[in-house]
Amino acid sequence: MDLSVVIPLLNENESLAELHDWIVNVMQSNRFSYEIIFIDDGSTDGSWETISQLSQANPNVKGVRFFRNYGKSQALHAGFEKAMGNVVITMDADLQDSPEEIPELYRMVVQDNQDLVSGWKKKRYDALLTKNLPSKLFNWAARKTSGVKLHDFNCGLKAYANAVVKNIDVHGEMHRYIPVLAKNAGFGNITEKTVIHQARKYGKTKFGADRFIHGFLDLLTIWFISRFGKRPMHLFGALGVIMFIIGFLFTVYLGIDKLLLNTTGRLITDRPQFYIALATMIIGTQFFIAGFLGELILRNREDKKRYSVKETRNF
Repeated sequence: MDLSVVIPLLNENESLAELHDWIVNVMQSNRFSYEIIFIDDGSTDGSWETISQLSQANPNVKGVRFFRNYGKSQALHAGFEKAMGNVVITMDADLQDSPEEIPELYRMVVQDNQDLVSGWKKKRYDALLTKNLPSKLFNWAARKTSGVKLHDFNCGLKAYANAVVKNIDVHGEMHRYIPVLAKNAGFGNITEKTVIHQARKYGKTKFGADRFIHGFLDLLTIWFISRFGKRPMHLFGALGVIMFIIGFLFTVYLGIDKLLLNTTGRLITDRPQFYIALATMIIGTQFFIAGFLGELILRNREDKKRYSVKETRNF
């Protein structure tokens, strides 16, 4: 199969039939073998009934239904598990992504040997203050933190080689960082393509300003995992050593001042330096222990993986 088109949706009943017809026209005109996978993420507006009708009329249409809203990441994960096409296209169901972009995205993956091609909505039809400016700030931070040079991480229109979607784990709110997840999984051929962004035709956006707060928190998570996920002691151990050294230096200063100089005549416990030394040494020790425990957990998981592989080979 040439293409799998994965479409997560929440209450987009008005646009589904039109989007389906548009995709089918593109597929037929380019003679692609294809499947369309709609992921209903707990819709309450009749979206699932429409998907069922489309599936009965077109055997290339498949549907997955969540009985409650789990989020876009979980919807994409379910779609990736079902996808059988050599190239997997993701797009939103609100008609703001144009299916006319699919042939060129497919060509870039197949002929240019790209692992992932991300859409770049260079000209947007969103509100300036609530979406455009926060989106630019978010993408700038993601580029600087991850090292992946994309202008629009959150664009729903993307194309993947099938191996990419089968080897990444999209959960939580990590759908914004699929290019980073792909890079961390060893897929380095990542590029972008300028795509058309259309004004929303039906309904209203399902995302508020809080998504950018969640996005930055997720960015910190994925930065930590990508930098220190395999070596937690490098972070926690370093912080622990620094904090412990600071406390130790304060302790030496207090000892010299008390035993040799005795400039103040006060008890050591009456001086703020004593509590700074005590706090920093305790915190440093805790950081070091956290890094040590992280290393133990990581080594234990790796040992279990090696044991599992050996057992499988024996059978």
